[in-house]
Amino acid sequence: MGIGRVGAARPVSEPATAAFSKRRLADLDLSEGATVLVRVDFNVPLAGGEVADDARIRAALPTIEALCARGARLVLCSHLGRPKGHDPETSLAPASRRLRELLGTRVNQAPEVVGPEVRRGVARLEPGSVLVLENTRWEPGETANDPELGHELASLAEAYVNDAFGAAHRAHASTAGVAEHLPAAAGLLLEREVTTLEGLVESPRRPLVVVLGGAKVSDKIALIERFLDRADAVLIGGAMCFAFFRAQGLETGSSLAEEEGVELARRALDHAERSHGRLVLPVDIVAGERFSADAEPRGLDGVEVPDGLMGLDIGPRTAAAYAQEIAAAGSVFWNGPMGAFELEPFAAGTRAVAEAVAEAEGTTVVGGGDSAAALAAFGLADRVTHLSTGGGAALELLEGKALPGVEALDDV
Repeated sequence: MGIGRVGAARPVSEPATAAFSKRRLADLDLSEGATVLVRVDFNVPLAGGEVADDARIRAALPTIEALCARGARLVLCSHLGRPKGHDPETSLAPASRRLRELLGTRVNQAPEVVGPEVRRGVARLEPGSVLVLENTRWEPGETANDPELGHELASLAEAYVNDAFGAAHRAHASTAGVAEHLPAAAGLLLEREVTTLEGLVESPRRPLVVVLGGAKVSDKIALIERFLDRADAVLIGGAMCFAFFRAQGLETGSSLAEEEGVELARRALDHAERSHGRLVLPVDIVAGERFSADAEPRGLDGVEVPDGLMGLDIGPRTAAAYAQEIAAAGSVFWNGPMGAFELEPFAAGTRAVAEAVAEAEGTTVVGGGDSAAALAAFGLADRVTHLSTGGGAALELLEGKALPGVEALDDV
């Protein structure tokens, strides 16, 4: 499990991309004033009734603006949170207001997802204007991919565009079912996400370095094993490293280590012995007595954690070695923090990786979720080649799984 440089840095400006086999936005034959149903991902955090982070709304703007420029009348749909039926706290009205500010054009909010009021709202749309439907998960048929709801949504428009990569791994009525009834194309964001992530697997600029963190090996085992066969190095951080240490017979104190993960880690270690890529584990750990911002960080010279302590971050030697690997990479994929970065005493490892990714000259692709949150927290979100808007969808695509929201689109 050595740690070292894997090659020379290679400056790039764009990632290698894979071929896209689905209908694109430009492939849609739209007449002036055509109504287009667009599935967006406006699942954004709210605070005080307003959007707290508009990154996902901004990510949808290129597709929305391109369709408006063609004179289309847009009907947008999205989920927000996990409501159990009609829940005003999860209304898309705040997202609609923010979209109106960003577009500087007419954006109306529908009171429901489907129904007579929605139809009247669609009928009043002018070319280049937008109607946002209410939270699709207010409808019980959404997550069940109910055929009737899919048909009702389709009846509102003449074409369908899916630009919600973050929901593309769900076979819901608004992501899959509706596409059975209309000409169905990928939006600009969804197309870029798919081609960039698939390109990372199929034709990466070498060396390819993959950095994986987070809590559970079970969440990442498929990704670890797939990249061991394709990457030059797979660097492990976060709490899941303790399952690897337990699999090697090392003491981990009170560190988080899922029981299921120990056997999976053992399997990954065996896989690494037969694979092209190196599996790289931390060589030092920062521990604390408890998971708390006021816990005193204690640097450990090695990786064994004594009783009474829990590992909460990778140590400085590991952080430096990982940064060196990243700097030397032609392509980097990062998903998952290196430790409890939300606690300042234990944020150094994740910060070091984030800074190395931001400074790397190669192609840098970052998965959504906590990795995106870490980049934002450190002010580095605009310093990577591609920041994915879909955590779960990105992982499933990289694992080689088919995404229902992509598969449902028309082939070309």
